[in-house]
Amino acid sequence: MNKILKNSWALFTGMSLIMLAHGFQGSLLGVRAVKENFSLSSTGFMLSGYFIGYFVGAKIIPNLISRVGHIRVFAAFASAASIVILMHSIIVNPFTWFVLRVITGISMVSIYTIAESWLNDRSSNKNRGSVLSIYMIVLYGSMALGMFFLNFSKPENFEPFILVSLFMSLALVPILLTKKKAPKFKKIKGMSLKELYQASPLGMVGSLFYGTVQSALFSLLAVYAASMRFSIFEISVVTFLLAISGAISQWPIGKLSDKFDRRLVIVYSTFASAFFALCAIYASGSMHYLSAYGTNKFWFYISIILFAFCSLPMFAIIFAHTNDFIPKEKFVAAGAGLQFAFGLGAISGPFLCSLFMDLVGSNGYFIFLIFFHCVIGVFGLYRMKIRDTEDNPDSQFTAIPQTITPVGMELNPATEPIEEPTKNESSNSN
Repeated sequence: MNKILKNSWALFTGMSLIMLAHGFQGSLLGVRAVKENFSLSSTGFMLSGYFIGYFVGAKIIPNLISRVGHIRVFAAFASAASIVILMHSIIVNPFTWFVLRVITGISMVSIYTIAESWLNDRSSNKNRGSVLSIYMIVLYGSMALGMFFLNFSKPENFEPFILVSLFMSLALVPILLTKKKAPKFKKIKGMSLKELYQASPLGMVGSLFYGTVQSALFSLLAVYAASMRFSIFEISVVTFLLAISGAISQWPIGKLSDKFDRRLVIVYSTFASAFFALCAIYASGSMHYLSAYGTNKFWFYISIILFAFCSLPMFAIIFAHTNDFIPKEKFVAAGAGLQFAFGLGAISGPFLCSLFMDLVGSNGYFIFLIFFHCVIGVFGLYRMKIRDTEDNPDSQFTAIPQTITPVGMELNPATEPIEEPTKNESSNSN
């Protein structure tokens, strides 16, 4: 394990810098859109561009990596992401930003794919779970810290965009200077949506609607907070709490799903998420019929922490639940299929949520989250009535970050064996 960490320090350093930039950029664009008086629907449309690019990039990047190689593709797309964020500060309008977000999505999914295939190449069945946990901590922790850079300068200025670009460019240095060999890329075969639905209806439907939820959750939280007149520091605090709480909750919620029927854990988690989203509405004290009962932001922060604690582990539980009903050799293919369904839902999330906010006000953000969480919960209850649970000894919970790509699904420690790196390979890589 220590050898893997030593051999992968460049990757972890580069990814931490990229996630600093990514966390900062997400909040920055949301707040800047509010300052520029973009309509909520325009903001949602603009932010959905990222997930369109992410979805498209996940399809094309394997062939590109096979032709060009990991290091060159990483350098190319990290540079593209660095340039694109600077263009946001030059041309400020929703349509242009939408196109730029599409490019950012393609760039980021390329970076994630390379990072995850790199880690998969370095790890084995014995340590994949631990490696992925460290990867998740690096991603969530860096993204959460990046959100505090929102206090660096006013979002209306160009300096924050330069800082994001700087972090992206710095991420290239350790990756390009490492002496370690690039990983061997292995193309993953997917499952058709029909086959995936037949294997696990809750897995596919849950992934689809949870993609809708999570894309809106991360894209529009800063927009919501800015529209509620939170200060810049308060916006960075609430986005930080969301990311950190979600990272911390992965293991306790996941271990519960290993002891009990995963569908029951999904149902309890999703309804609890809906409840805490409702608590956030009350704590905000801003809905028209609650304006006289406004509360301070302490209880709003508590509601966000509890919401993220219940909501963010759900994709990993859905993934483990799907594996309960399929043979071990199809785990990776099923994971890629779930990611495909997640991506379909994610594309529509920010735009649909912005329409909710246009219709009922800022708290339409939480109403949207409540609605889709309840849809997942109701469908989970329905599936529990018509299908018995199955005990699959090959299936186990694995903490999965929200950025996981189809290639990253191979990091599931229950997938087909990959031999430990030999001493000769280790010495050659040094």
